[in-house]
Amino acid sequence: MHPLAGIYTAAVTPLQADFSPDLEAIPPLLEFFAGRGCHGILLLGTTGEGPSFSVEERLGILRAALKARELHKPAQDGTFKLLAGTGTPSLTDTIALTHSAFDLGYDGVVVVPPYYYRKATDEGLFQYFREILLKAVPKDGFLLGYHIPGVAGIGFSEDLLTRLKEAFPRKFAGIKDSSHDADFASRLGNHFGSDLLVLNGTDSYLKLALQNHAGGCITAAANLISPELRMIWDAFQRGDETSALQARVSEIRHILEQFPPFPPTLKALLARQFGFPLWPVRPPLEATPSGVVEKLMQDLALVSG
Repeated sequence: MHPLAGIYTAAVTPLQADFSPDLEAIPPLLEFFAGRGCHGILLLGTTGEGPSFSVEERLGILRAALKARELHKPAQDGTFKLLAGTGTPSLTDTIALTHSAFDLGYDGVVVVPPYYYRKATDEGLFQYFREILLKAVPKDGFLLGYHIPGVAGIGFSEDLLTRLKEAFPRKFAGIKDSSHDADFASRLGNHFGSDLLVLNGTDSYLKLALQNHAGGCITAAANLISPELRMIWDAFQRGDETSALQARVSEIRHILEQFPPFPPTLKALLARQFGFPLWPVRPPLEATPSGVVEKLMQDLALVSG
């Protein structure tokens, strides 16, 4: 099993009223996730509003998260792994952020393709990631490509994945697959087997992805339902049936998908369900209306009940 295999939360980013990062709130939030079955977390992904922050702000957030590991070492089993979202449209900034994440001791990085250039070719993307892998990823580091074409407008073809894996068999660990494409998940399994680490980004496809050699997941809904995702992962490793668990997780995911975007909705639900402060989101995102939150609470209660 790959060292990064497991269940990860794509963590929200706590903010203060002036929209600046609430650095003191980050370690307690990560301890919360560690105590609910997560093998690790991803900071500054889509759910963490990563593109909304400057390079300096991202580095401050990454440093703050280290306090959870250094002071408390939160984990249920083994080391609580930290992944950093370091992708930007700027190659220079991406290299700098990626290099800094590894310097800080992060276990891996998740890098979205340069989303401004939606017509970039596989050759151009290969050169982009080659530069990052050569200049910013140490020999014992891991980079995951972030495949979210519905948001980024560009993603990873199977040919590009093959080429990157052949050129960097260890450093290029695999991808976070947030394509919401069951056929793509199946093709990855058929093409790569377990040679390519796939961490699925869609909770309702976790069982399918695991059946196709995925190593786990990184999801937004894990902010709320990481225990259920961990139960599916553990049961699959034992060879136990997971259909009932997966059906419940899928129902929760489908409810959440009716109220996009995820960052404000998840922050509201973390406040209502678990007592965290009601953190704002940075513009252009807006807070989820209270009526929507009430409807979500009612719908989720029906699933839990």
